[in-house]
Amino acid sequence: MKSIISKLTVLFDDPFWIGLFECECENEYSVCKIIFGSEPKDYEVYEFILKKWNKIHMYRVDQVGSGVSPASKHINPKRMQRIIKKQIANDRMGTKAQQALKLQHDQNKSERRIYGREKLEEEKSRKFNLKQQKRKQKHRGH
Repeated sequence: MKSIISKLTVLFDDPFWIGLFECECENEYSVCKIIFGSEPKDYEVYEFILKKWNKIHMYRVDQVGSGVSPASKHINPKRMQRIIKKQIANDRMGTKAQQALKLQHDQNKSERRIYGREKLEEEKSRKFNLKQQKRKQKHRGH
Protein backbone atom coordinates (compact mmCIF):
# COMPACT_ATOMS: atom_id res chain seq x y z
CA MET A 1 0.00 0.00 0.00
CA LYS A 2 1.36 3.40 -0.98
CA SER A 3 1.44 6.17 1.55
CA ILE A 4 1.49 9.74 0.34
CA ILE A 5 2.27 12.59 2.69
CA SER A 6 1.59 16.15 1.49
CA LYS A 7 2.34 19.28 3.43
CA LEU A 8 1.76 22.96 2.67
CA THR A 9 3.64 25.55 4.69
CA VAL A 10 2.81 29.23 4.25
CA LEU A 11 5.57 31.49 5.50
CA PHE A 12 6.97 34.99 5.12
CA ASP A 13 10.14 35.05 3.04
CA ASP A 14 11.02 38.74 2.93
CA PRO A 15 9.45 40.60 1.01
CA PHE A 16 6.73 38.09 -0.03
CA TRP A 17 4.54 35.38 1.47
CA ILE A 18 5.31 32.01 -0.06
CA GLY A 19 3.74 28.58 0.03
CA LEU A 20 6.01 25.58 0.24
CA PHE A 21 4.41 22.36 -1.04
CA GLU A 22 6.15 19.17 0.06
CA CYS A 23 5.06 15.70 -1.00
CA GLU A 24 6.53 12.32 -0.02
CA CYS A 25 5.52 9.15 -1.83
CA GLU A 26 7.53 6.03 -0.98
CA ASN A 27 11.07 6.80 -2.26
CA GLU A 28 10.29 10.13 -3.91
CA TYR A 29 10.29 13.59 -2.41
CA SER A 30 8.77 16.49 -4.36
CA VAL A 31 8.83 20.16 -3.53
CA CYS A 32 7.44 23.36 -5.04
CA LYS A 33 7.59 27.01 -4.00
CA ILE A 34 4.63 29.28 -4.81
CA ILE A 35 4.80 33.06 -4.31
CA PHE A 36 1.56 34.51 -2.94
CA GLY A 37 2.64 38.16 -2.61
CA SER A 38 0.59 39.69 0.19
CA GLU A 39 -0.45 37.59 3.17
CA PRO A 40 -3.00 35.06 1.91
CA LYS A 41 -6.20 34.35 3.82
CA ASP A 42 -7.17 30.76 4.61
CA TYR A 43 -9.91 30.73 2.00
CA GLU A 44 -7.48 32.08 -0.63
CA VAL A 45 -5.03 29.26 0.06
CA TYR A 46 -7.84 26.72 -0.03
CA GLU A 47 -9.14 28.13 -3.32
CA PHE A 48 -5.61 28.07 -4.77
CA ILE A 49 -5.24 24.40 -3.85
CA LEU A 50 -8.63 23.48 -5.33
CA LYS A 51 -8.24 25.37 -8.61
CA LYS A 52 -4.51 25.22 -9.39
CA TRP A 53 -3.27 21.99 -7.77
CA ASN A 54 -2.96 20.17 -11.11
CA LYS A 55 -0.97 23.08 -12.64
CA ILE A 56 1.71 23.09 -9.95
CA HIS A 57 5.07 21.87 -11.22
CA MET A 58 6.61 19.77 -8.45
CA TYR A 59 10.37 19.23 -8.52
CA ARG A 60 11.16 15.57 -7.77
CA VAL A 61 14.15 14.32 -5.82
CA ASP A 62 14.95 10.68 -5.10
CA GLN A 63 14.77 10.27 -1.36
CA VAL A 64 17.46 8.32 0.41
CA GLY A 65 15.99 7.35 3.73
CA SER A 66 14.72 4.60 5.92
CA GLY A 67 12.12 2.16 4.71
CA VAL A 68 9.77 3.01 7.60
CA SER A 69 7.15 5.53 6.67
CA PRO A 70 6.47 8.18 9.32
CA ALA A 71 2.71 7.87 8.71
CA SER A 72 2.64 4.17 9.57
CA LYS A 73 4.06 4.69 13.07
CA HIS A 74 1.55 5.75 15.74
CA ILE A 75 2.45 9.03 17.46
CA ASN A 76 1.13 10.05 20.84
CA PRO A 77 -1.29 13.04 20.52
CA LYS A 78 0.64 15.17 23.00
CA ARG A 79 3.89 14.44 21.16
CA MET A 80 2.16 15.36 17.91
CA GLN A 81 1.13 18.70 19.44
CA ARG A 82 4.73 19.38 20.47
CA ILE A 83 5.98 18.50 16.98
CA ILE A 84 3.40 20.81 15.37
CA LYS A 85 4.28 23.62 17.78
CA LYS A 86 7.99 23.26 16.86
CA GLN A 87 7.19 23.33 13.15
CA ILE A 88 5.08 26.47 13.54
CA ALA A 89 7.78 28.15 15.63
CA ASN A 90 10.40 27.32 13.01
CA ASP A 91 10.23 30.23 10.53
CA ARG A 92 12.33 28.76 7.76
CA MET A 93 11.90 25.98 5.23
CA GLY A 94 12.86 22.42 6.05
CA THR A 95 16.42 21.54 5.12
CA LYS A 96 15.28 18.84 2.72
CA ALA A 97 13.04 21.33 0.93
CA GLN A 98 15.80 23.93 0.85
CA GLN A 99 18.21 21.46 -0.70
CA ALA A 100 15.68 20.39 -3.33
CA LEU A 101 14.83 23.98 -4.26
CA LYS A 102 18.51 24.90 -4.40
CA LEU A 103 19.19 21.95 -6.71
CA GLN A 104 16.30 23.02 -8.96
CA HIS A 105 17.60 26.61 -8.98
CA ASP A 106 21.11 25.46 -9.96
CA GLN A 107 19.77 23.31 -12.80
CA ASN A 108 17.66 26.18 -14.13
CA LYS A 109 20.68 28.46 -13.87
CA SER A 110 22.87 26.11 -15.92
CA GLU A 111 20.12 25.75 -18.54
CA ARG A 112 19.84 29.55 -18.81
CA ARG A 113 23.61 29.83 -19.22
CA ILE A 114 23.62 27.29 -22.05
CA TYR A 115 20.67 28.98 -23.75
CA GLY A 116 22.27 32.43 -23.36
CA ARG A 117 25.57 31.19 -24.78
CA GLU A 118 23.83 29.68 -27.82
CA LYS A 119 21.85 32.87 -28.39
CA LEU A 120 25.02 34.97 -28.17
CA GLU A 121 26.81 32.80 -30.74
CA GLU A 122 23.81 32.97 -33.10
CA GLU A 123 23.83 36.76 -32.79
CA LYS A 124 27.58 36.87 -33.51
CA SER A 125 27.21 34.71 -36.60
CA ARG A 126 24.26 36.80 -37.80
CA LYS A 127 26.28 40.02 -37.41
CA PHE A 128 29.27 38.44 -39.17
CA ASN A 129 27.12 37.34 -42.11
CA LEU A 130 25.57 40.81 -42.32
CA LYS A 131 29.02 42.37 -42.31
CA GLN A 132 30.15 40.02 -45.11
CA GLN A 133 27.12 40.92 -47.22
CA LYS A 134 27.78 44.64 -46.78
CA ARG A 135 31.42 44.14 -47.73
CA LYS A 136 30.42 42.24 -50.92
CA GLN A 137 27.92 44.96 -51.86
CA LYS A 138 30.60 47.67 -51.50
CA HIS A 139 32.96 45.89 -53.89
CA ARG A 140 30.33 44.80 -56.38
CA GLY A 141 30.60 47.86 -58.65
CA HIS A 142 34.43 47.88 -58.90
